[in-house]
Amino acid sequence: MSKVYVSYNNIISSLGFDSVSVAKEVIQGKSGLKQIADASIMPEPFMSSLIDDEVLSAAFNNTSEKKYTKLEQMFIASLQDTFSQSNIALTDRVGLIISTTKGNIDALDDANDFPKECAYLDVLAKNVTNYFGFKTEPIVLSNACVSGVLAVAVAKRYIKSNMFDQVFIVAGDLVTEFILSGFNSFQALSSEICKPYDKNRIGINIGEVAVSALVTKNEANLSDDAVEILGEASCNDANHISGPSRTGEGLYRSIKSALNQANLTSEDIDYISAHGTATMYNDEMEAIALNRLGLEHTPVNSLKGYFGHTLGASGLLETIIGMQALKQNKLIKTLGFAEMGVTQPINIIEETTEKPLNTFLKTASGFGGCNTAVIFKKVK
Repeated sequence: MSKVYVSYNNIISSLGFDSVSVAKEVIQGKSGLKQIADASIMPEPFMSSLIDDEVLSAAFNNTSEKKYTKLEQMFIASLQDTFSQSNIALTDRVGLIISTTKGNIDALDDANDFPKECAYLDVLAKNVTNYFGFKTEPIVLSNACVSGVLAVAVAKRYIKSNMFDQVFIVAGDLVTEFILSGFNSFQALSSEICKPYDKNRIGINIGEVAVSALVTKNEANLSDDAVEILGEASCNDANHISGPSRTGEGLYRSIKSALNQANLTSEDIDYISAHGTATMYNDEMEAIALNRLGLEHTPVNSLKGYFGHTLGASGLLETIIGMQALKQNKLIKTLGFAEMGVTQPINIIEETTEKPLNTFLKTASGFGGCNTAVIFKKVK
């Protein structure tokens, strides 16, 4: 069977509009989160990372007369960059996966100028597909907060099953009143930069990004940060609509299955890019699952302190930063962490350091009990 890789990619975020510059900011310890005072979204100031509309408009190269929503502009701007890097012609062997949790949810706002039908995920997908002229129907993947990394796994499966030779993924979500009010109803929002795994955490930050990547079996055309997908799995713990299994069962089974598929053991993982939302039940569940697998000594980080939780984009965003970490042999610190706040020991990366790296494990967990794990290996 041919190998499958994650290759050319792009990040559109508050820290920059390309993967290399964004990763540079992260490695230097800079957060894209800041306090936002916008009463039209939230009555009280909140911590978030937002895409500047003017900067986005300048980067968005609209070649048609059609008007696009903010999220569509983010998706198209990100995909344009990835297309430009990869120089791939669109044929019926090239697929597209759209990964998002809520899509154009802002279209439902009374003050929004776009038709409310834009909130349907298939409308978003078709608008992006038609802009680029894909020859195949778009695949919409919306499975809560595992969507971004699950899209990588699904793309690999499509290629392995010979449905496609290459699959582009674009993922993103917006920060809107709908999203913020939902998390605020759980009393889960932090007014400060979030503190994953920390004893003094008080909740999450929500951020917005758009990210894209090419998943391919073409070894002759790979980016210099490309990684091979060694193993992947997704399991549902069926515990609660918004709360994970207290034993970390779904995450445990996902990681174990991914290790088995990759024919690796826990000792073969150089570091873990975890979900790390800075909420009590998520952080504790992850610590339990990692200990059950013998991964308590493996360096682990959460990137939520740099971008906030970017929902359906988070898994792909953090995969791309992980690719840069492998390329540069950097263990990136968990911003916001100071004092252990989980009952099981885990090896939180407290300072960004250099270390030879070859593999990393990306995990994600989300509402509805979904859990996904993917193992990557450096190519060059």
